[in-house]
Amino acid sequence: MKYFLDSAKLDEIKEAYSTFGIDGVTTNPRHIMLSGKPFLKAVGDIADWIAKEGLEGKERFPVSAEINPHIETTEEMVKAAREIASICGNFVIKIPCTQAGIAAARQLEKEGIRTNVTLVFSAAQAILPAKNGSLFVSPFIAWKEENGEDCRKYIKDIVDIYKNYGYYGKTEIICAAIRTPKQIVDCAVAGADIVTAGLAVYKDSMNHPFTVKGMGVFQDAWDNTAKE
Repeated sequence: MKYFLDSAKLDEIKEAYSTFGIDGVTTNPRHIMLSGKPFLKAVGDIADWIAKEGLEGKERFPVSAEINPHIETTEEMVKAAREIASICGNFVIKIPCTQAGIAAARQLEKEGIRTNVTLVFSAAQAILPAKNGSLFVSPFIAWKEENGEDCRKYIKDIVDIYKNYGYYGKTEIICAAIRTPKQIVDCAVAGADIVTAGLAVYKDSMNHPFTVKGMGVFQDAWDNTAKE
């Protein structure tokens, strides 16, 4: 399973890449806002870092960048997507899972502009992006679970549907809005291709009290081992 970083902060991207070897990045308007930079500056800085690291290519290190969420028509979505895609060859364009968005993603894929259909909250919504050849589909996890739903079957259903019809591995499933290490595990068990989470979630996934306890035991043994 691939790990993407859900952030537009360049310092977090650098740390996640050097520490955890993340495979890509996902951004959204909220992440851009939290970066403190204008949209074009934020995505431009990420593009410059990609070039500096020699990570060019969507297949090597995809970065999802979202169109203006106020845009409602297919034509305007396609236009905005073309403009963003022209900035960097690594950019995959995030399109909302609406009727207009599905039509836009379908058109963009025909043009060779890869898409990530986002704001997916049901297995039914996940089918058409795969049928139309989008590179990614992003079912959200935490928002549903915060509303009292258990998302394990939801993700497993999407995986099974994709396997039934040959979509699995062609349209990759990015489990988005991941808030806990348990959600990472649930998505991995279900067979999702990718999880995308904030840096703090990945750091938290490496913590366990028995690891801390074990380090203390071994450090004590090391310190008390005969020196001669």
